[in-house]
Amino acid sequence: MGNAHSTLPQILLDNDRKYGRDKIAIREKDLGIWQSYSWADYCENTKKFALGLASLGFQRGDRLSVIGDNRPQLYWAQMAALCLGGIPVPLYQDAIEKELEYIIEHSEAKFIVAEDQEQVDKMLALKEKVSSMEMIIYDDPRGMRHYNQPFIKSFAEVQAVGLDFEKDHSDFFQKEVQKGSPEDTALIAYTSGTTGNPKGVVLTHSNLLTNVRLISKVEGYRDTDRVMAYLPMAWIGDSIYSLAMLLDIGFTINCPEAATTAMRDMREVGPTVVFCPPRIWENILTTIQVKMEDAAWIKQKMYAFLINVAHRVSTHQLKHQAVSLGLRFLYALGEFLVYGPLRDNLGMGRLRFAYTAGAALGPEVFQFYRSIGINLKQVYGLTETSAMCTYQPDGDVKLETVGIPCPGVEIKISEGGEVLIKSPGVFPGYYKNPEATSEALKDGWLYTGDAGIFDKDGHLLIIDRAKDVSKLANRTIFAPQFIENKLKFSPYIKEAVTLGQGQEYVTAMINIDLQSVGNWAERKNIGYTSYTDLSQRPEVYDLISNEVKKVNASLSKEEKLRGAQIRRFLILHKELDPDDAEVTRTRKIRRGFIAKKYAELIDALYSDKENVDVETKITYEDGRTANIRASLKIREAEIFQ
Repeated sequence: MGNAHSTLPQILLDNDRKYGRDKIAIREKDLGIWQSYSWADYCENTKKFALGLASLGFQRGDRLSVIGDNRPQLYWAQMAALCLGGIPVPLYQDAIEKELEYIIEHSEAKFIVAEDQEQVDKMLALKEKVSSMEMIIYDDPRGMRHYNQPFIKSFAEVQAVGLDFEKDHSDFFQKEVQKGSPEDTALIAYTSGTTGNPKGVVLTHSNLLTNVRLISKVEGYRDTDRVMAYLPMAWIGDSIYSLAMLLDIGFTINCPEAATTAMRDMREVGPTVVFCPPRIWENILTTIQVKMEDAAWIKQKMYAFLINVAHRVSTHQLKHQAVSLGLRFLYALGEFLVYGPLRDNLGMGRLRFAYTAGAALGPEVFQFYRSIGINLKQVYGLTETSAMCTYQPDGDVKLETVGIPCPGVEIKISEGGEVLIKSPGVFPGYYKNPEATSEALKDGWLYTGDAGIFDKDGHLLIIDRAKDVSKLANRTIFAPQFIENKLKFSPYIKEAVTLGQGQEYVTAMINIDLQSVGNWAERKNIGYTSYTDLSQRPEVYDLISNEVKKVNASLSKEEKLRGAQIRRFLILHKELDPDDAEVTRTRKIRRGFIAKKYAELIDALYSDKENVDVETKITYEDGRTANIRASLKIREAEIFQ
């Protein structure tokens, strides 16, 4: 690891000296073949690009944005900006034009490094609107032959210019790197906030590196570890693992061919560390469940029996109880027949650590993975804390909590129940937003906006967003995210929004999972033409009604939540979409926006209506809009006393 007074570029030079061409820093799958780059390659490519940027006028303090899938060139571009004292501002590759315009303009990014023609076209549409944008640089040359504007250059061209620049400035690169200080800004990460415009979180080299070292100390990462680099580059989780941790620990990151092939490519890599937001863990489980429904009868029965065995063993282990000899034998049989092959099929056969963060993961989903032998841990952190600030020690994992504070991190609960954090990873402030900074940082503490409690063993339990936890009219506690996670354990439910603050009872708006419900409909010989058509089929309502019934049965067993069972629900005619501002890019529900947009549906849920007509505007990635109409049914749910 780099020393305590270093920056990310200074560690890069150390790694070049330490590993050179003897160790792989980054791999990329391109056209079906894995391309490997050593630490010497990483450093050389970064240096050439940095010198090219310098020759094109990039100066200390300038901002550079990257947009696209995870590619070595986009990581080198961010590192090159840091080597010159610049600041990377990564963008979500699926963000719509309006979001991109705000972030680029607000951050005053001068240089944009885009993966391919699609992303270049997005930037060209913004070029006239955003005055700060000076140059667009692309990586993939396919389709770019006729783009001859002087402000558009290829990645290779910039590197070639860098080589020419080096002839007259042989020590320029080294001098620029050495000018860097740990307190310099290393990243501006824009949070896809659930309210209003995103805020630019300023993080220093010291923030990132100190936090990386705190995490690594308790988990014991090694430079032999292999990590998948497939998360959005604009998400702090990717910046921590694929930039800061990659450099400081010296392990290898692996970029899949495309986001859609990430899970297949993972099987070829066999990573030892995996970091996934809850949505991905939920999607993997849904895929497993759908495949088992298509399996032969005997396989279904064997799978169900052995998964039940795994669940029982896991429950004993989580409670630190002894496992009987008979159960241990059955688990060993399950390991041979189901759990081991399943982990291998998922590409998780060599995993040492698996993590989930970004939102709460339902305890049922969490336990499934732990029961089949995947060391999944739920951790907690924010962009403002440089990611993880809690961890779950091996042998002390709890399904409902996010673990204990990392060494050097202080966490306390305010009188109002809000989680407050003090740590070396806490950011210095929001970019050009002193009002938001003063609201978040008070007396050295970060006010997270999350509601939480500590259990008797000192583990932190995140209940929900503090502003979202409320009570029903009957004084029953209403934590919407808790109920939504229970609903999303179903393979047929992709997303859910529960409602109830100040009301007599809880209602829900549900998104079906098109893949799993579509497969189910095919097996039942139910024809449909579109998502909207399928979602409103009576048979689908019966299917989802049964899933809601299971959730209500679970809630009825918890005394404090018995009154929060779902009374009425409807199935939405469209998927909740980041492009329509209904959820964030990290799939967090924007409750305030949904409450306004679907006010008519919410009113109908709290009336005696059995259906409601709706017309909704949808937004395409290029900013175009269209309206869709539907008549939605409202169904009563079964309640348990």
